[in-house]
Amino acid sequence: MQFKSEVIVHGVKESAGSIDGRAFSSTVFHCEVDLAENSAGRSIGRATRPFKLGDAKEFDKWAHLGAALPIKAIATFEMAAAAQDGTKMVLVDIRPVEQAKPAAKVQ
Repeated sequence: MQFKSEVIVHGVKESAGSIDGRAFSSTVFHCEVDLAENSAGRSIGRATRPFKLGDAKEFDKWAHLGAALPIKAIATFEMAAAAQDGTKMVLVDIRPVEQAKPAAKVQ
């Protein structure tokens, strides 16, 4: 099942290269999430979680936004069942929300 959600992107990381002759290429988006409570204690606040998407070329689409981070984006996730009663969310698309343009100055 796919769904869209507004997220806050705090960072974007490109990785490319090779290890033992095997090439790798990816882009990771660090998106803000709520801290979940667990049986070991309570929590408050927010943290970031990494989500991989595409190859290292995806980074080029976001490089010009570096000075504006953190920014809002619309993310599309694929959600599926995971082990026990958990769920797995995979990022399948992400696009920055257009920033409002400053109003023209009237003289």
